[in-house]
Amino acid sequence: MKLNIHNVLPAVVLFTGVASAFSGHDSASALQQKRGPVKPRRVQSLLINPDAQPDLPTAKAANKAAAATGLNLDDIQGDILVGMKKNKQLFYFFSIADPADFKGKLAADILPLITTTNQLLSVSTQPITLVNIAFSQTGLTALNATESLGDSFFAGGQFQDLPNLGDPGSTNWVPEFTGTGIHGVLLFASDTDDNINNSVASLESALGDSINKVYSLAAAARPAPNVGHEHFGFLDGISNPAINGFTANPMPGQSNLSAGTILLGETGDSATRPAWAKDGSFLVFRQLKQLVPEFDKFLTDNAIVQDGLTPQQGSDLLGARMVGRWKSGAPVDLAPLFDDPVLGADPTRNNDFTFQHPDAVLSTNQTRCPFSAHIRKTRPRADLSTPEVTFGHIMRAGIPYGPEVSADEAASNTTSTERGLAFVSYQSSISGGFRFLQQTWADSANFVHSGVGVDPIIGALAGAPRVISGLDPTNAAKTVTLTTDFVVSRGGEYFFSPSLSAIASKLSV
Repeated sequence: MKLNIHNVLPAVVLFTGVASAFSGHDSASALQQKRGPVKPRRVQSLLINPDAQPDLPTAKAANKAAAATGLNLDDIQGDILVGMKKNKQLFYFFSIADPADFKGKLAADILPLITTTNQLLSVSTQPITLVNIAFSQTGLTALNATESLGDSFFAGGQFQDLPNLGDPGSTNWVPEFTGTGIHGVLLFASDTDDNINNSVASLESALGDSINKVYSLAAAARPAPNVGHEHFGFLDGISNPAINGFTANPMPGQSNLSAGTILLGETGDSATRPAWAKDGSFLVFRQLKQLVPEFDKFLTDNAIVQDGLTPQQGSDLLGARMVGRWKSGAPVDLAPLFDDPVLGADPTRNNDFTFQHPDAVLSTNQTRCPFSAHIRKTRPRADLSTPEVTFGHIMRAGIPYGPEVSADEAASNTTSTERGLAFVSYQSSISGGFRFLQQTWADSANFVHSGVGVDPIIGALAGAPRVISGLDPTNAAKTVTLTTDFVVSRGGEYFFSPSLSAIASKLSV
């Protein structure tokens, strides 16, 4: 694990109870000044920092980049740009019972706790517990924020969008996600469960009867040595993009995006938005159950047979080709037969590939990486004839939930306790971000080429069998039929994560 050294720059912290003094005309800078500096609250980061993931910029470097583009890191909620670096997290879904009462408490009790992007960049300015908030369309309507945000899928909600996401109806959905009864979600993150629980209890007491708790999901990074890995065992969050105005030094091969790809109203966002929506972002939440013992059994039963490979190596190779990376994070495009943990842990090399090689025809060769591999489906790189920065990008901020696989589950090859990924993505367009990746690419059997099959990890055909080709490097025409969805949607919702100034001047007045 890398040491987080971003702990030397003083900044302001959002823990003074002055939100009641905010006026609707306050700028983000004025809001920040009114909060005032407080003593540092931490000696170690509340975030994790896996070796393979690009480092967050220092506060100094990020603010220099932001100054050049006009991005206000004191007005952007902290979870949006940091990626998959939370240690422990709680998603607290609620409905608004008394809009007038809630508005007052949003200003007086929630806004002073909201953690900004700037705060997270230095240990000395991080709060004990990160707190962020986002609202569904139903929630915004309850707060009398009725202007269109320019995204029809957000307006309709995820339950209405269910037929387009490959889910086999709502049979597997958590009941609370069906319909439009969830008005918002509070995100709590810290390095201990006690910190989160204390913050939740304190805020519940302050909010009283203004809200009703609808559902919650506790999540946490997996224990060492699997910190940063999802439950199937693969290192996650490696391919998150760099953001102009935030990322100081993009890594080789890292997508470098305009801020408007993620943030409404910034350069690169061409949709019509109300002025108050600037620097907010659409948050897509999906609770994705993972059938880990069943996945492992499938790999064992269908291990790739090739000279020089043991059965275990053949099993590992099949899993790596389904994902497009080895469990270490090393891409199969650069390490086609065996894992290379040194490569996987090096963010200057583990994204520096395009799927193109001088000794192979890009449009037909799958010796190194199948066309259907998860990372190729969701970021095709050189497979695209258009610049890849133009569409299909999100900032992923998910985190695993549920316990490690038990000995009994491993022995029986059967899941008995739910575990999975609390999938979170941020984007300025749900149709051009999450939905594009899921529906147009992952769920299409004919992308990037006809007949390659859907994404074997997240591709969904409403429960129908999935036929995948290209997984065997010695026989690209050979197909494998997946009769089990190893990732099962348990539902979710579409939210809008507003800027701090929008909360102060629009949503709480």
